[in-house]
Amino acid sequence: MTANDAEITNELRFLLDYIIKNEKIKTVFQPIISLRDGSILGHEALSRITYECKIKNAEMLFHVAEKFNRLWSLDLLCRTKALEAAFEFMIPPYSKKLFINVNPNIINYETYKKGFTRSFLEQHDIASENVIFEITEKNVIMDLKGFIATINNYKNQNFKIAIDDGGAGYSGLNLISDIRPNYLKLDMKLIRNINSDRMKYALVKGMVEFSKESNVSLIAEGIETYEELDTLASLEVPYGQGYIIQRPNERILEIAPEVLQALKAINLKKNHILQNSVSSLYINNLSIHAGTVSPDEVIADVYDKFKRDQKCFGLCIVEDGCPIGIISREKMAVRLSGQYGFTLNARRPISEIMDKEFLSVDHKTPVSIVSSTAMSRPNDKTYDFIVITEEGKYSGVVTIKELLMKTTELEVSTAKNQNPLTGLPGNQTIERRLDHTLSSEDQYSVAYIDIDNFKAYNDVYGFEKGDLVIKLLADILLSALRSSAFIGHVGGDDFLVIFSSHVTESFFDEIRIDFERSVLSLYNKTDVENGYVRTYNRHGEMEEFPLLTLTAVLVNNIEHNFSDRFQLTETLASLKKRAKENKSGRPVKTEKISSVC
Repeated sequence: MTANDAEITNELRFLLDYIIKNEKIKTVFQPIISLRDGSILGHEALSRITYECKIKNAEMLFHVAEKFNRLWSLDLLCRTKALEAAFEFMIPPYSKKLFINVNPNIINYETYKKGFTRSFLEQHDIASENVIFEITEKNVIMDLKGFIATINNYKNQNFKIAIDDGGAGYSGLNLISDIRPNYLKLDMKLIRNINSDRMKYALVKGMVEFSKESNVSLIAEGIETYEELDTLASLEVPYGQGYIIQRPNERILEIAPEVLQALKAINLKKNHILQNSVSSLYINNLSIHAGTVSPDEVIADVYDKFKRDQKCFGLCIVEDGCPIGIISREKMAVRLSGQYGFTLNARRPISEIMDKEFLSVDHKTPVSIVSSTAMSRPNDKTYDFIVITEEGKYSGVVTIKELLMKTTELEVSTAKNQNPLTGLPGNQTIERRLDHTLSSEDQYSVAYIDIDNFKAYNDVYGFEKGDLVIKLLADILLSALRSSAFIGHVGGDDFLVIFSSHVTESFFDEIRIDFERSVLSLYNKTDVENGYVRTYNRHGEMEEFPLLTLTAVLVNNIEHNFSDRFQLTETLASLKKRAKENKSGRPVKTEKISSVC
């Protein structure tokens, strides 16, 4: 070590000691919000140095502390400052979460275990279940076995665990598997430009599927643009934080109205996409904005726009708000190629070389029609982007790549979320639709419909005839309700209908009559004349069961606003039980409608 190195080392040690001794640390908070409705999950406590010196930031400070074996002292200072600052907003009934960064090699110290107990938190009126330890992937864990034992000890005390910088480390999957965290924070490098980076998009999409299977909640870190926010919400990443949402601040602030409005718009668009097939989804839901130029702009200036923005695939030429032509990057390059291409064209207006025979569609055109029309164009135009208009005015564009990807994605999603027997939306779509309905302030009614004595019919006539009965009911519901309600097939003989208005159970009287009359064709003549079928009951005894009928029960938000779909479906189950008791005149065991919970 040179004399200069020794001097720098001594100075850093002195600065570290000075910062710790004089408590030159303050805490700032950054909110973590739901990407569905903007509600605040909690706040991450971040440490900031309040003394200007060669140690520039908290990351460098902890690096220096580790070098001089002062991690425990520094961590205790930062943690204490965070709890003191959080005290004002963590007092019940405020139930938000406090995320605290912890070095994994400190959490296992005996002094840490003794220092972070429930009694310590009680001094600040903070419940342990509202404290989340953030463990970063970037730190190498020296004693993994002991660390896992410590993590389990904290979990047993109702503390929650988050892995920070997910995707930044090389042993992340093993760490996730070993720790089994409550939250996984996706590193900001994975989030940056996810809207335009297909590899990052695919990785996060995979993590979303993983999180659903493992019950680990994802948090996207470092969101900086509305495009990233849009993409993450569309991928169904549940939580996010970043500068676009709110910068760290010493005070706890409300989320800005413009952020909440943006999230509302994003989720309205997302819900519309998820709840529709390719044939019923409008092209405006895939619209993105592309640059526009006037027809008089010279070619050299347009060329410069392409040079400055390498991601720009094309521009729309607009006059008085109406699109009159397009120019793509590739076709611009072709027109300006050759020895004198640029020289001859540079000062000419873009209108002279723009493509006037472009595909333009109204914003309410179904995606299926746009896709079919685009693919039927001449070969030299097949991959040109498509212009979207609203009342003849320029609204946006959609690229063929995005159109094909979304069409494929929707077709796969539709097949995945449809009941294979009836083709109606299945449980995942039903759950999303219920959540969206309950989160809105609009009128709604929800009906639950099932077939009485269906098991007995199935036992006598077989599952193939049973399937015909279920499809008969689906067809009747579609015929009566297709244009006025959402119809979902929970499974078996159970259906759920959601109205965007207030209706009563009498609404289903005609549907009930239609079904009970039509289903007679699926019996033999003797059973119809008898008015019953004979088969063994659940106790192995022969019993007479009435012919198939319908039970329809319904709730709405006239008198009761349900807090979540679990409460709503439990109420429907209770109503269904009572309705069946009234029909049979004997008690019927309550059935939980668990498949839509």
